[in-house]
Amino acid sequence: MSTPTKRVAFHTLGCKLNFSETSSISRDFIEYGYEKVDFNDFADIYVINTCSVTENADKETRKLIRRTKRINPDSYIALIGCYAQLKPDEIINLDGVNMVLGAKEKFNLLNYLQKMDLNNNNKLMVTSEINDVKTFNPSYSQKDRTRSFLKVQDGCNYHCTFCTIPRARGASRSGSINQTIQIAEKIAQTDTKEIVLTGVNIGDFGTGTTGTFFDLIKKMDKLDGIERIRISSIEPNLLSDDIIEFCAMSEKFMPHFHIPLQSGSNKILRSMGRRYKKSDFLNRINKIKSLITDVCIGVDVIVGFPSETEEDFMETYNFIDQLDISYLHVFTYSERQNTKALKLNPIIPKNKRAHRSKRLHLLSDKKKESFYDCFVGKAKHTLFESMKNGELVGHTDNYIKIHMEGDASLVNTIQKVNILDKEKEYMRGYLY
Repeated sequence: MSTPTKRVAFHTLGCKLNFSETSSISRDFIEYGYEKVDFNDFADIYVINTCSVTENADKETRKLIRRTKRINPDSYIALIGCYAQLKPDEIINLDGVNMVLGAKEKFNLLNYLQKMDLNNNNKLMVTSEINDVKTFNPSYSQKDRTRSFLKVQDGCNYHCTFCTIPRARGASRSGSINQTIQIAEKIAQTDTKEIVLTGVNIGDFGTGTTGTFFDLIKKMDKLDGIERIRISSIEPNLLSDDIIEFCAMSEKFMPHFHIPLQSGSNKILRSMGRRYKKSDFLNRINKIKSLITDVCIGVDVIVGFPSETEEDFMETYNFIDQLDISYLHVFTYSERQNTKALKLNPIIPKNKRAHRSKRLHLLSDKKKESFYDCFVGKAKHTLFESMKNGELVGHTDNYIKIHMEGDASLVNTIQKVNILDKEKEYMRGYLY
């Protein structure tokens, strides 16, 4: 087999699931002999793994295409991911785009490229109906030696009225527990210290196979060679008492949960097609807090959803204000084609959406500051992930960001750190 000498660059938009998939696809190129370079460097091939969650993600894709053509006007550009699945005809006609692969085809990107003449302007678009996407492709990231994002589940059966993911990724599916453990064991053979379990709807793990997400984490807890495991975003209705109680007892699973709320109004939750009420969400928070003292809890919320009145927004605001949580991820509602939410009225003006978003961002800042203040003077085990501006940067077990003076030899080690006062978006510390 001849060894290619082409330079290839990758860029990922959107979620950590996309990130894990890009990482796995890029390893195929490296194993074949391609030289992987930074996306801002000169490359022969640029691969963009796209997102479709918001309108901004669509715009960012177009910006990236223009940027690559400025770097190398003769480059070959391939687009994969959710945006590519949803709007392939639109994307293939963008200036500079050479290849578009849908959800079923993206993991065969290298094979498709091998068949193409990269020196001409021929375009290739290969997509399938989303109902034909049934295969689960395991993926994991290895951007650095510290943390790996392990994809354990894909697709979603929930069909929330604002969301495009079921049409972009298909129905819920996952590998078997044994398959997942085998990949985790492979990660454990590297210097990786932490695995983050990720997926579209990870609590739905096991659909189409045997075993549940609870079964999986019990197996993962016995994994040798990995010191930390985190659970990424999990639906409140799938975050069972069993999962919470197990994580509370586990030394390997970190005291950190991320749970999407989306709205603190039951009326809006019904309009969104969510599968819980605000009382159910509160029950989950209270259950966690009763068992895990130092836990960090992040929450997703959407503002400006169609029909959200000022009273609805204030209900959400006041509900979150009273919740014992650590931070928010605030999303401003963005219209997405072919979603049921487009039929809902009245539409909230964008200036009102922006105003509400700002208020919740300020509330998030207050929550985070209050959470951080609880740990001033305490000692927490911290995984140092990098050096930045001559300082060690890492996260505690409960996801407090730490900056500390120290030697680069401490990168990728877990150290007990005394936590000092908050500074900007992080805490300062020193070795215990």
